[in-house]
This record gives sequence, structure tokens and C-alpha cells, in this order.
Amino acid sequence: MLSTHSLRVLVACEFSGTVRNAFLDRGHDAWSCDLLPSADGSNRHIRGDARDLLGDGWDLLMVAHPPCTRLCNSGVRWLTKAPPGKTLAQMWGELDEGAALFSAFWNAPIDRVCIENPVMHKHAKQRITNYEDFAQSVQPWQFGHPEVKRTCFWLKNLPALTPTNVVDGREARVHRASPSPDRWKERSRFFSGIAEAMADQWGRLAPLNPMSQAA
Repeated sequence: MLSTHSLRVLVACEFSGTVRNAFLDRGHDAWSCDLLPSADGSNRHIRGDARDLLGDGWDLLMVAHPPCTRLCNSGVRWLTKAPPGKTLAQMWGELDEGAALFSAFWNAPIDRVCIENPVMHKHAKQRITNYEDFAQSVQPWQFGHPEVKRTCFWLKNLPALTPTNVVDGREARVHRASPSPDRWKERSRFFSGIAEAMADQWGRLAPLNPMSQAA
């Protein structure tokens, strides 16, 4: 369903185009940005650092899958015993970089923000400017995908998503995927059902700054 008004939407840390296309299909001025090229070859993709675009007058910032290895609970063990080939100094340095990236998005000059990330450990929380706890956690099976993969959303001026299609047959497919060079890409891909719910539910919201529509 097309929206009654068009929002300027930046989807950061996305190369698949899943979220970008969901908003585009509903009539919004949506762009993705990532260090990787667009997987679908879209001309609506900006290759580069999304932090360079944050001041360009967006109505909504959706951060689809920021690098989170050092921020999430599952990686906290490496802060006391570095993995092979790494040092503790590198681990803590990567933590600082990840926290700085999250902080830049969370404190961006954009009225509505959603950042997707796993649950964080205390060291990450301490390093994020104006940190708040996540507002909502969702599962793919709430949005039409028979899979289990908990996702947390940090929300600014956005309501929690309402589930659209609760299904059975739940499986942790991505978590159980065999190791491969491209496994990280599969893990980072966004679920289309969640993206469509975002575009349907958040795309209906009027801009908080009407002047941005006239810019």
C-alpha cells in the first residue's frame, strides 16, 4: 500500500536492499548505504560510510545491521582472552570503534531512528553516548518467517512494531548454518517480513519536522 506522504529514509549498514526496497515500494524516498556494493545493483544505494550522510535531512534512519561483534553479549569473552591472532588491545579498540559507530547513529540529527542490534554487554553500554536500553525485541516468526533469530530494536520517536503474521515451524536456520566465507552475509540479511512491517507501520507516520518535506 502506498503511503499518503513520502518520507526521506536512510537505511544504513545495508547492502541487500531489503529494507530500502520495502520503503521504496510504498512510495518513499529511500536509500541504502554500506561499505559493500548493492547486492541488487540498485542506483538507490550509496557505497561509503553512512555517518557522512547523517546531516542530509532524513526523516527516518534505519540502521539495518551495524557491525556488532564487539558490542554483543556473545562476544564479551574476547575482552578478557583474545582469539587466536588478535591481542586484547585490538579487542578493546574494536569495541571502542563499534560503540562510536552506534553512538553516531543513535545521536544523529534525525527525528526518528531505529537501530537493530543484539543485546549488549555492560562495557558497550558504558561507551555509548546517551545510551538507552533497547525498546523492543522481535522474532522472524512474528512476521511470517518460520525461524528463530531474536533481534533488538533501539527506537527514537518510533512505536514498537506490531506482529503481522505469527507462524509455526520455528527453526534457528541462520544460527545453525555451516561455517563458510559468506556465512556472515547470510546472518546480516534482514527478514523481508520485518522490513515490510516497518515500511507499513512507520511509513504512515507524518514527519516530525514538516519543513524537511519542503527542503
